[in-house]
Amino acid sequence: MSILIWIVVGLIAGVLAKAIMPGSRDEPGGWLGTIALGIVGAVIGGFLSSLVLGGGGANGLNLGSILVSVVGACVLIGILRMIRR
Repeated sequence: MSILIWIVVGLIAGVLAKAIMPGSRDEPGGWLGTIALGIVGAVIGGFLSSLVLGGGGANGLNLGSILVSVVGACVLIGILRMIRR
């Protein structure tokens, strides 16, 4: 994927993950934090997708990539919240 597509998918996935798992106001945010959350979520989601489904992952600007990225971002939010406690 090109860098621009990573940024767009990261932004969409980050916004959706933050909407699914809303947190407190003291969590870091902003556009860059949301994009980073989505991009790291895409990497985590792609890894989990390859383990569970045996293939596929975040591979372009499509619904499947966004869903995989959102799941990965939600997993990342959950892990970060467990670490903070």
